[in-house]
This record gives sequence, structure tokens and C-alpha cells, in this order.
Amino acid sequence: MSEKNAPIDVTSPNAEDAWVSVIQKMDEAYADLVHSQVEVEEKNAELEESKLFFDSVQSSMSDVLIVCDQVGAIQRVNRALERLTGKSSEQLFGVHFTELVDSRYLQKVNSFLTQIKLQPVKDCELELKTQEGSVPLSMNCSPRRNHRGRLVGMVLVGRPLGELQKAYIELNSAHAELKLAQERLVQSEKMASLGRLVAGVAHELNNPISFVYGNMHALQRYTDRLSQYFDAINEGQSREALREMRESLRLDKLIKDLNSLVEGTMEGADRVKEIVNDLKQFSSSQESEKQLFDLTHVIRTALHWIIKESKRPIEVVEKIPDKVQAFGHSGQIHQVVVNLIQNAVDAMSDSSRQCLELTLKQSDYQIEFTVTDSGPGISEENLSRLFDPFFTTKPVGQGTGLGLSISYGIVSEHGGVLEIKNCDPQGARARLVLSSQEPADV
Repeated sequence: MSEKNAPIDVTSPNAEDAWVSVIQKMDEAYADLVHSQVEVEEKNAELEESKLFFDSVQSSMSDVLIVCDQVGAIQRVNRALERLTGKSSEQLFGVHFTELVDSRYLQKVNSFLTQIKLQPVKDCELELKTQEGSVPLSMNCSPRRNHRGRLVGMVLVGRPLGELQKAYIELNSAHAELKLAQERLVQSEKMASLGRLVAGVAHELNNPISFVYGNMHALQRYTDRLSQYFDAINEGQSREALREMRESLRLDKLIKDLNSLVEGTMEGADRVKEIVNDLKQFSSSQESEKQLFDLTHVIRTALHWIIKESKRPIEVVEKIPDKVQAFGHSGQIHQVVVNLIQNAVDAMSDSSRQCLELTLKQSDYQIEFTVTDSGPGISEENLSRLFDPFFTTKPVGQGTGLGLSISYGIVSEHGGVLEIKNCDPQGARARLVLSSQEPADV
């Protein structure tokens, strides 16, 4: 047996040293392993602590945090966003961040991904869709890069505008209440104006209704005579008897009158229908689309109602051409015209001469309607306050002070002009200007 392959004598001093060395190496390796394990556990504990720390920081943030990938899909959000939207992070995961933004700001936020390649976005004001409506935010957007510096997404941090947000909601609520109150005031003033015309309208309706009523009584008598004659024919009476009955019942005259009675009845019914339609149009609270309408008919209807209701003789000078069309809401303009004519009539209540002059002029693009009275005119101190809400020169209980204010608002909304000036030597003139054409963009 060669010396190289000879067995080691474990009892020799060299062998003992070798085993001691091996054991020492094993101890060192074990110690290193234990040390590494402790370090890993410490690192895990630090990581866990860091995670809990960042989670608690995100949870405590009042600012909204949205982390997106390079195409804008949401990867992570904080609790502030969950509370605002009412959705959990699981529900928001993968949703494109623009779905949370009010549609009015989409064009602005769609450029974020392109813009952050050049520079971060700072203090961009937009509105976030939430459970309770849109909430204004001041949004900052920064690029998110990996360890190699590659753009992998973006981080959006939005700060609710605090007191401004509360004021914004309160302002919206106040605006809605004010708008509702304004609509009620407009309708109330319209009904007040309508109430002043009831007597005239009732008188106007009474004429055609009485005419129809009288014609129907005549038709009923004629029907009785015709029935009597037809019964005689059915009984087979002689031609001579029928001729005598025809003469005694005056059937020839009756037959000639039938057409005129029917035509008169139809005319009266049409007049009633026309009056009711005008009244319905004036009193309606529903908004209709603006369109071309016959301003001449509106003016003459309003004038007719007011003059019928007036208990004083009023001289009316009318310079109004037939069939002049204006563009707008006919019912609203009717209300304006009624207010202008009624105010002119009221202004002449104590005048010895009561003359009302109405003129209507048409140009290529606009219509001018004026109402001139022979009253005492308007004092200089009141002239500038005529369109103020609740301002009136009438005695208490005879005016709401809203008629001219509402009329001014209606005309302004139509893009027209309404002004009142004194005339020389006396009286006042109201001037209304409206468009005579439909706008090209309508």
C-alpha cells in the first residue's frame, strides 16, 4: 500500500488539530448564519415598520394621493381619496385617473403624462368627482422613475381647497336658492300683472261666448221646427198641408239663416280659443325655445286687455304695422309689453289729458317698440332707480316694484335694450329694442 493512500491515524496529534479546525470553521459559519438571520429579521422588522409608517402617513394625509403607471392607470391611492370617492383602493385599482376628474377639466389633465416629461405640474386647479358632487383641488403632478431613471408613471397629490371648498358648496346652494326665488318672483309678478287684466279678459270673453250662446238657442229653435216638419213628412201628410206648414214655420228663411248661424258660432268659438291661447301663453311658467313670433299680435293683445280693464277713457294713437316678427320667447316679451303699457296707463291716472302712443319700427336687424304717455313724467331722483327690484312710486298695495326689474332682466336675456326717459315738455317714453332675426348659431 502506497504512502499516499495510507489511512489517517485519528489518534495522531495532526488529526486532532484538523478536527478542531473543522469545528472552528463550522462554528464560524453557524455564527455568520445566525448573524445573517438576525440582520434579515432586523431588516424585515425595519421594512415592516417603514411600511406601517408610510401607511399611517398616507392614511393621515388630508391631501389626495394617486399613483399611476405610464398610461395613467391607478396603482395606488390613499384613504383621503377613498373617503372622497366612496370607493376602496381595490375598486380604483386599474381605473384611469381621468375617470375621477370632472369632464370640464379633461382636456387639462390629459396633457399631464406629456407635460411631466418636461417639468412637474404645479398647482393645477381642477375638480374631482365625489359622492357629494365635484370638489375643487389644487393638483401637483410629478414623474415617477425606476432605479434606472426610466419614467414608469406619475404621482398626483391634490389638496382640497379647504374653506374655499366649503364656500364653493355654500355658494352653489345659495345660487340654487336664489335662482328658485327669482323664478318664483318672476311668476308672482306675472300673476300680479295677469290679475290686473282679468276684468278686461272676462269682458273680452263674454262677447263671443254670448254670441255663441245666442246662436245655439236660435239653432235649437230651428231644430225643433225642422223636426216638426220632418215628422209631418213621415206621417204622409199631403203636399198642401206640408206647404202650409213650411210657410207657417218659415222654414225657407230658417234654412237661409243656418249657414250664417253656424259661421257666426264658429267665429265666436275661434275668438274664445284665441283669447284663451293668448292668456295661456302669458300665464305659462314653462320655458319654451326662442323662436320668431308675431310681435304685432303680442302688442295688440296686451293693449286690448289693458284698455278693456281701464275704467278711464284713454286716447290711443297706434302706429304699428301688421305682422312684425321678433325673435325670442313670446310669452316673456308679452309680459314686458304688458308691464310697459300698464305703467304708462297708471302714470296718466291724474292727468287731464290721457293719451297713449304706441309705435313699432322695423329695420334690417332689429325692432324698436316705444310706449309714450301724457303723464307728469318721472323725477330725476327716481329715473335712475326705475329698474331696481322692489322700487315703486305707486302707493302701498298697488305695486310690487318688480315689474320693470323683471322686464329689464327678460330683455337683457334676449340681448335687447330697455330704457325709459322723460319726454319734452311732459310725459315719459319706454323704448324696447329686440332682434328681428334668429341668430346664426341657434
